[in-house]
Amino acid sequence: MSENETKKAASSWINVAVDYGPLLVFLGVYRWSAPEDPSPAGELAAIIYGTGAFMVAAVIALAVSKWRLGKVSPMLWFSTALIVGFGSLTIFFGDPTFVQLKPTIIYAVFGVVLLGGFFMGRALLKILLEAAFEGLSDAGWLKLSRNWGVFFLALAVLNEVLRAQMDFEGWLWAKLWVFLPLTFLFTFSQIPMLLKHGLSFEERDEPLKNEPPTGG
Repeated sequence: MSENETKKAASSWINVAVDYGPLLVFLGVYRWSAPEDPSPAGELAAIIYGTGAFMVAAVIALAVSKWRLGKVSPMLWFSTALIVGFGSLTIFFGDPTFVQLKPTIIYAVFGVVLLGGFFMGRALLKILLEAAFEGLSDAGWLKLSRNWGVFFLALAVLNEVLRAQMDFEGWLWAKLWVFLPLTFLFTFSQIPMLLKHGLSFEERDEPLKNEPPTGG
C-alpha cells in the first residue's frame, strides 16, 4: 500500500470515528448509568449523564477532525452545534425530547437545503462535504445532492416514527442498528450512478469514505 493510500485509509477511519464515536459514547454512558431496577428518576438520570457525555464527545470529535484532517466540514459544525444546544436543553429541562428531536432537525434542514440547491441548479453537497470525487461531472454532483436530499428527509420522517413508537433506549439503539446500515446501503447504491457520471473507477470507494455525517 502506497503512502497516499495509507493516508486515505487513516482519514476514512478518522471520519468514521468522528461521525459515530460520540453516539457510541452516548450509548455506553447511558447503559452504564441506567439502573438495574427501572424507575423514572433513574432513567432520567441515565439520559442526562449520557447526553452530557454525548456533548463532550461531539466537541472532542470536532477538535479531532480539525487536528487530524485539517478541516471541519460545515455539516459537522452544524451537527455539533445542535448536539450542544439541544443537549443543554435536555439537561436543563430534564426532558429527552430535545435530544431526540435533534436528528430530525438536522436531517430536515440538510434535506431542504440540498433539494433547494438542486432546484436552483447548484450541487450544495459538494460545498457541505468539502469533498471532490475525481472525474465526477457537475450533473453527477447535482444528482447526488438531490438523492441525498431525499434520503435526509426520509431519515427525518423515520426518526420521528421511531421516536414515537420506541422507548428511549430502543430509539438510541436504532441510531446504531437502523440508521447506520441504511446510510451505508444508500451510499453504496449511489456508486453506479456516480460511475456513469464520470467518477474514476479507482475512486469508486471514495463516496463511502466521504458520506455526510448521520451518526448524530
